[in-house]
Amino acid sequence: MKTAVPPRGLPLVDNAAIVVKPFNLSRWFAIVGLVAIASISVATALLLSRFLTERMQRQEAVLTSEFIQSLVLAEDATEYFRDGRTGVKAIEEAFAHVAAMPDVLRASAHNLQRVVVWSNDKSIIGRRFTDNPELEEALAGDLVVHGGRIGDTEKDKDEHAGLSRDLGYFVEIYMPVRSRDGQIIGALELYKSPRALFEAIRAGERAVWSGAALAGLFLYLTLFWRIRAADALMREQRAKMVEGETLAAVGEMGLAVAHGIRNPLAAIRSSAELNLESDDPQQRESCQDIIREVDRVESWVKELLSYARPVTGQANRVDLPAVLRDCLGEFEREAARRGIVIERRIAADLPRVSFDPLLLAQVTGNLVANACDAIGNRGRILVEAVPDDGAVRVAVEDDGPGLPAEELARIFTPFYTTKARGMGLGLPLAKRIVERFGGEIGVRSEPGRGTRVELTLPAAP
Repeated sequence: MKTAVPPRGLPLVDNAAIVVKPFNLSRWFAIVGLVAIASISVATALLLSRFLTERMQRQEAVLTSEFIQSLVLAEDATEYFRDGRTGVKAIEEAFAHVAAMPDVLRASAHNLQRVVVWSNDKSIIGRRFTDNPELEEALAGDLVVHGGRIGDTEKDKDEHAGLSRDLGYFVEIYMPVRSRDGQIIGALELYKSPRALFEAIRAGERAVWSGAALAGLFLYLTLFWRIRAADALMREQRAKMVEGETLAAVGEMGLAVAHGIRNPLAAIRSSAELNLESDDPQQRESCQDIIREVDRVESWVKELLSYARPVTGQANRVDLPAVLRDCLGEFEREAARRGIVIERRIAADLPRVSFDPLLLAQVTGNLVANACDAIGNRGRILVEAVPDDGAVRVAVEDDGPGLPAEELARIFTPFYTTKARGMGLGLPLAKRIVERFGGEIGVRSEPGRGTRVELTLPAAP
């Protein structure tokens, strides 16, 4: 038989190697969300820090400008600026007071011709600085303020000559000087190193960065918590969809099995029953083996159909002790034969539960049967029923070999079983039935310490 060869140019694809991993929303958000929120927090902190610095520097400049303007008007320095006159003692003393203000490094007065008419640095008096955009803005009527560092090549200017390179950060203020009629007559330039202002700015920046970090962390944790909940819900919905598809497939398979196997099984069993009347003991024993195996296969078919069939039933007020007595009564003879002791601890004041009685009997019977199978011969089974805060807790506990953690994690997976003759549908079906009526089921087990299955059933109103 020839093997089909794909057309030339098309790659060979191994279908068994194609594994589609489910999208992990939590992991995606943990990375992308962290990067996005961290970027937003950093950008916000930078903008707020810059805004805070500029506002505080400008506030310092406004206060200084108002003081200087009032001083100029008080000394009537209009002619001093307009005519370029020097040596006016009162005016120069006033400017000297300005230069003596705390944190002032240099104070210079410029007239409209850009000439320095006064400065506490005598070396620049009479010089004219033309390449000075800040001075041009001040002479145009704007208050200009910015921070910098002496020696910064991008911001260094000719008028920085003579200033110490060790001053660190400074604030440069260019303020227009006006006459009494509001006309601009010159500009005053101040270089300041206000330590209190810089400390306030640094404290404000620390507060801004701390607030941005805490806000970003709070937002990230809040969103991550919600994303985790949404991811869990998506996984649950996906699991239910997979379970629904599995049930549909099992239902179709169960119907096919029921129609295709049950009739031949019935015929085989009938033939074996007829041969039980044979005089040959070996033939009778073989027929009994056939009947047992047919019954086992028939029980598998019934279990398969029960799992594939939708859980129906009407919730009623069920007398739980009566259901447990009937259920345990069916196992007492077999348990006594195998040396298994069934112990009952059923509270006398149990409320009625909201459940379907037939389905409840099916669930409890399945749990007791599993306990008997786990023990094998000679052991103890405890059946307990006690009230539990508006509900009833039913437990079936055995002292069998127990289950390791890897098997316990898959105990509710359909078709997973540790029994040689089981199908692995008993506990998954019990879980579906219990959850259908608003209850819960859980299993605790350790190797060598037995297994305990607990049902929490809603109490009837």
